[in-house]
Amino acid sequence: MAPPPATTARAVVNALPRATASPQCTRFTRLLSTARIAQAKRPSAPRPSSFQSPPCQPLVQRRFKFKTVEEAKSRYRSGPFSWKAGLLFVITAAGLVWYFESEKERMRRKRIAESTKGVGKPKVGGPFELIDQYGNKVSDQDLKGRYSLVYFGFTHCPDICPEELDKMARMFDLVEAQRPGALTPVFVTCDPARDGPKELKEYLVEFHPKFVGLTGTYEQIKAMCKAYRVYFSTPSDVKPGQDYLVDHSIYFYLMDPEGDFVEALGRQHSPEQGAKVILDHMKDWKGVLKTS
Repeated sequence: MAPPPATTARAVVNALPRATASPQCTRFTRLLSTARIAQAKRPSAPRPSSFQSPPCQPLVQRRFKFKTVEEAKSRYRSGPFSWKAGLLFVITAAGLVWYFESEKERMRRKRIAESTKGVGKPKVGGPFELIDQYGNKVSDQDLKGRYSLVYFGFTHCPDICPEELDKMARMFDLVEAQRPGALTPVFVTCDPARDGPKELKEYLVEFHPKFVGLTGTYEQIKAMCKAYRVYFSTPSDVKPGQDYLVDHSIYFYLMDPEGDFVEALGRQHSPEQGAKVILDHMKDWKGVLKTS
């Protein structure tokens, strides 16, 4: 009986001569084994899935608190100045302009008032003693303590004097409304021959009841006109009862409470302008001012 094929094949293999390993192969095998053991002992890095650090929050410094991009754009579009800053700038500039203009005007008035008091300059005004429309004596001392507005004219004047006295009444009312009792309106006649107390009373009541009318002798009127630098001229050789005109200066003389000349108001001044000049000088007055 023949043996099985598997047994025969195994016997043939065992009968073959075995190959002997060389020393180089043995050394390589040892090195490879050592490398595998060292790799097995080395700690491996954790997998990304097993260790995850918390997400880092970026450090952002917010200069402006804007809720939307449109707010940020509008902030940069307006620039460093806002409408509030522009309004404040305009108000401040207007205030400074007003202050410097008012201070400039005040210094101008001060120079005008002091120019008449300088050494070597002709003084306007001075002592006098006349009578009013009621027959009472009035001197320069009676006018002190208040501002006085003095006008020279005559009752028979056809046009200029009535116009100027109407303006004087208007100026007085404007000043009286703000500074009651601080101004005395005075009318001095340049024609004492025809303007007595009775004529002055009848004439002045048509313009204002608070006007003070002054008259006197020709020499007294002449002396007062000279003191106030007022020009007046009456025609010579006038027959009794004959009508005539008196040529005279057309100015309002503003005198301060001490009797010193302040400023002359001419025909170029309207009643409102003249009243403003008088009130401005009253504001600049530092002394005592009577009001009653």
